[in-house]
Amino acid sequence: MDKKNALRAGALAAGTTLMMLLMSSPALALTRDDGDDPGNGLSVLDTLGLYVAAPIVLFLIIAGLVMVLDKSHKQPKQG
Repeated sequence: MDKKNALRAGALAAGTTLMMLLMSSPALALTRDDGDDPGNGLSVLDTLGLYVAAPIVLFLIIAGLVMVLDKSHKQPKQG
């Protein structure tokens, strides 16, 4: 029975994905809309800083705070 359910779930996922791909319209990124005012593009350094360095720094800050504020370390025995 397990194999039959897995096959059914796979077929459902594949069918859903196929229908979503067929029903979605193109992004039409090349046509400009009224009031569209794109800004300046990002440089390579800006892109790397925003999408690589900033998440790493945020991860390190959060991990550091978790380690510093961790209360689960062993307490000395009393008695």
